[in-house]
Amino acid sequence: MMRDILDKAAQLRLVIFDVDGVLTDGGLFLGDDGQEYKAFSSRDGLGMKMLKNSGVEIGIITGRTSQVVAYRMRSLSIEHVYQGRTHKVPAFEELCQTLALKPEQVAYVGDDVIDIPVMKRVGLAVAVADAHPLTMEQAHWHTPSPGGRGAARDVCELIMQAQGTWTEQLARFEVEL
Repeated sequence: MMRDILDKAAQLRLVIFDVDGVLTDGGLFLGDDGQEYKAFSSRDGLGMKMLKNSGVEIGIITGRTSQVVAYRMRSLSIEHVYQGRTHKVPAFEELCQTLALKPEQVAYVGDDVIDIPVMKRVGLAVAVADAHPLTMEQAHWHTPSPGGRGAARDVCELIMQAQGTWTEQLARFEVEL
């Protein structure tokens, strides 16, 4: 089965991540003034940067709208950000059209039932380790790490290993395997 996952990952040109529950642990921190705070993993961020440097585009489709998400994605140089999309399929289709990609060239990483419609359309559907059981059923692969705690890094490393770019990305940091 892992060979099939690696074969799918080798074809990818775009990875789309959900935010709450995937790039974060799903917790929402709200201040007295209504300001929203989220915790992101720096390891996930570095993995996303390495994946992008290896030639794979990154997109975000999230049901919520948050300034902190916009800020975090700018800091990672992620251009394809769709917020406030409770129906995610139109954003997915727009991204495919914009980047001239077929669905089988796209991976989607989700954690909850809102993600299932896109997961059913992509070449590689991924659920984070602590995803809802119905979401897990739709996934081709499950990350070893939970959302907000390395799940995005797991996905990025899997793709880079499948595409033969992992060693090259490590070399940028003078790391050898």
